[in-house]
Amino acid sequence: MTTTALRPRTPTRTRRDWWIPASLLALTFVPAAAGAARLVDLSSGRTAENARFFDLPLPILVHIFGATTFCLLGAFQFMPSFRRRRPGWHRWSGRILVPAGLAGALSGMWMAAFGDLPVYDNTALMWFRLLFGSIMVVGLVLGLVAIRRRDVRTHQRWMARAYAVAQGAGTQALVLGPMVFFVGQPSGTLKASGMAFAWVLNLVVAEWLVRRSQARQPRRRV
Repeated sequence: MTTTALRPRTPTRTRRDWWIPASLLALTFVPAAAGAARLVDLSSGRTAENARFFDLPLPILVHIFGATTFCLLGAFQFMPSFRRRRPGWHRWSGRILVPAGLAGALSGMWMAAFGDLPVYDNTALMWFRLLFGSIMVVGLVLGLVAIRRRDVRTHQRWMARAYAVAQGAGTQALVLGPMVFFVGQPSGTLKASGMAFAWVLNLVVAEWLVRRSQARQPRRRV
């Protein structure tokens, strides 16, 4: 056996793994920047343009901080080599991720149900927000229940589904952005369809990735 064959492969694998959190952080950038802009907007005082946000200031703040924390920290949960090297960090950050995710999802559903309907939205989009918000809440709860039973595979699947929904805003920017450029601001059914498509796309990709990853690993419990 050669010396090259005996060299550890972990650093190479770790470098390859970095594309996962890097991609997810890039996807988080647009909604995170929009959230920061919204906070600046709210701090500048009430105007005709931001009046509806002043009617629900607490849910907006909870949603921005909860969803941003969940997406940023969650990006590193999908890096296999990082989880293996720092299992304590994975468990510790999970204690922050679940409350942050629930706060982001429930506050978003509250705004969808009780806030004024934005000018470019319609009732269908409101129901889509409630539907996918519910999927995120269910995913977080069932993921937590699964890990308390030490069922790692089920935990991974439900947490991946919840994270896929949370990252919907980033994918929606990619889907709706070209529409804004070519046909102007989408509204009504077109906007609702584009946003629903982004959520479904994220869920399909997450389901495929997590099942593909699990197929390569032996079934285990912790």
